Amino acid sequence: MNEQEFGFETQAIRTQLERTQFQEHSVPLYLTSSFVFEDAEDMRASFADEKDRNIYSRYSNPNTNEFIEKICKMEGAESGFAFASGMAAVYSTLAALLNSGEHIVSASSVFGATHSLFINYFPKWGIETSYFDIDKPETIESFIKPNTKILFAESPTNPAVDIIDLELLGAIAKKHNLILIIDNCFATPYLQQPIKWGAHLVVHSATKLIDGQGRVLGGITVGDAELIQKIYLFSRLTGPSLSPFNAWVLSKSLETLAIRLDRHCENALKVAEFLESHPQVNKVKYPFLKSHPQYEIAKKQMKLGGNIVAFEIKGGIEAGRAFLDKIKLCSLSPNLGDTRTIVTHPASTTHSKLTIEERLAVSITDGLVRVSVGLETVEDVIADLTQALS
Repeated sequence: MNEQEFGFETQAIRTQLERTQFQEHSVPLYLTSSFVFEDAEDMRASFADEKDRNIYSRYSNPNTNEFIEKICKMEGAESGFAFASGMAAVYSTLAALLNSGEHIVSASSVFGATHSLFINYFPKWGIETSYFDIDKPETIESFIKPNTKILFAESPTNPAVDIIDLELLGAIAKKHNLILIIDNCFATPYLQQPIKWGAHLVVHSATKLIDGQGRVLGGITVGDAELIQKIYLFSRLTGPSLSPFNAWVLSKSLETLAIRLDRHCENALKVAEFLESHPQVNKVKYPFLKSHPQYEIAKKQMKLGGNIVAFEIKGGIEAGRAFLDKIKLCSLSPNLGDTRTIVTHPASTTHSKLTIEERLAVSITDGLVRVSVGLETVEDVIADLTQALS
């Protein structure tokens, strides 16, 4: 078979480094900070980029190379670079591409740390951001200025699980000659490939579902080779690169991504359906529930609905806090995408420093609860949620 004919799971499992003289079946760890050269000419040519080889693990390493290659194949990307965390990927990608005086148009519903970059740090360097309401996609073009360079969005969003039409964003980016960057963390390459819809770059926090077991930090950006080269050169100097050990863990994790996501999504849909019928719940957001406002868009661009369920508990902030205190089986943690189900109440924790108006602008109500549905027996998860809601 031609390698391009292989299925997603086969690519995830069989994309590996060449075997060493020891003929190992599982790829070894390359725990080395640097690499040696045969002679002065080999060293000169390597540093002159005349040879494609490993020099120093801040630049590249066999384990990070394998991880990058897998994600590129999964996303349909030309090239990529791996980072120490998801936020290292977000920051380095944007910092490498933006100049002082340029402008970002972003969805208002983005991860809190990304939002902080946009409003607290980039303005110091003359980079401004305008936010559009994801419920009003018809307004996006009105925010574009002559100095706009990047269009940025997450889909599904964190934590409200809203969906953005990636095809629409791709068309807008093409029309206005913008770089479209999509944070694909909640979906992973298994459920959604934004490049198919016009994205130039795709960013992941590999800490989440890509690892899937809450063990290591990691991030990655893949996409257009010319843009990735700029990100690589910036990151080679600034040093946010992924460690070889974490890259090895993440590459092995990709081998089970599809089978894990199938079960995550199956469990999440059952949890969402249960919550939708519970008397203590005002509303539920899950991409593959027919009641989701962007259900049709989710079905168009996603394979399954993901593992994140957002619901609004009756009683606001105090009810949310009481719910967390009653949880017995599920974990209280800021992470997501773990084998273990995790619940959070953004209004009293991660987004508590925002005003009510600021929270509502990104669909975070006082009673919003985010559930990262894990791989436990789903009836046990539902039983825990039931008693916590009582």
